[in-house]
Amino acid sequence: MRHLHSALLPALLIPFLTPLPPAPAQPPPTTVPAIARTWPVGVRPPVLRTWEPPPTPYARGHRGVDLAAAPGTPVRAVAAGRVTFAGRVAGKGVISIALTGTDLRTTYEPVRATVKKGEEVTPGEPLGTVEPTGSHCTATCVHWGLRRGETYLNPLSLLPPWLLRRGPSRLLPVLGVPLPT
Repeated sequence: MRHLHSALLPALLIPFLTPLPPAPAQPPPTTVPAIARTWPVGVRPPVLRTWEPPPTPYARGHRGVDLAAAPGTPVRAVAAGRVTFAGRVAGKGVISIALTGTDLRTTYEPVRATVKKGEEVTPGEPLGTVEPTGSHCTATCVHWGLRRGETYLNPLSLLPPWLLRRGPSRLLPVLGVPLPT
């Protein structure tokens, strides 16, 4: 009987002594707060190419949106943040902004930067101007991207509905109220 106890004891204790496997990592949230206060270029620029998420990290896709913009057009910060990069990558001017109070980062290219790494920017503040070359578009454009960590997201999701609507607001007459003379 004594041998039976000494043989069973390790078998009974092993489950309690073995460390538990780590909990599965929580995927990053896929929702994006609509914190943008302006478009990066223009009032409502034409979207030349939409966001096409790749099925895997290294697959084909379009990791941002292309917005029509003429060379020299001012490029603005869509939301408050800190410049984390302003320089050249593969011959193109690139600006990256870490958005305040989030784990999100926006990118803009090709842009001739007027801001420097470490500067704080406010919504609508000019970051630079659209460069005449370096775009992957057939016409001049700005490629606007959004990332959370290593995950690419749709930058248009930063825009609140009122910025996505077409056309300006129009005031209509109020019935029963006389027009001013």
